[in-house]
Amino acid sequence: MATRQELGKEGEQLAVAYLQARGMEIIQRNWRCRHGEIDILARDGGSLVVVEVKTRSSRSHGTALESVRPAKLSRLRVLATQWLRAQPLRFDTVRIDIIALERFAGDWSLRHVRGVV
Repeated sequence: MATRQELGKEGEQLAVAYLQARGMEIIQRNWRCRHGEIDILARDGGSLVVVEVKTRSSRSHGTALESVRPAKLSRLRVLATQWLRAQPLRFDTVRIDIIALERFAGDWSLRHVRGVV
């Protein structure tokens, strides 16, 4: 049985592959600052996409999608601003997406919610 960290890393790698297959360019992974972490930063045309990846192997604490609360989305907006200030790239728009992955009995399901805020 995979540890929580291993499950999270596997889910994040699946999310990266999914985004790339849809033509997005991965700019950075696991960017951290004192306010927190952004799982994936990607370019989708002229948009910066801040991607929160949630992976679950059980629904005992709710679904993967339900685990992204308003406080987390607010923190992601702050983190996106911090990231943009720290580098020279410019974008037309910024959006926050959630990729919710669940693995039950070895089968993966993926749900991508675009522009959650």
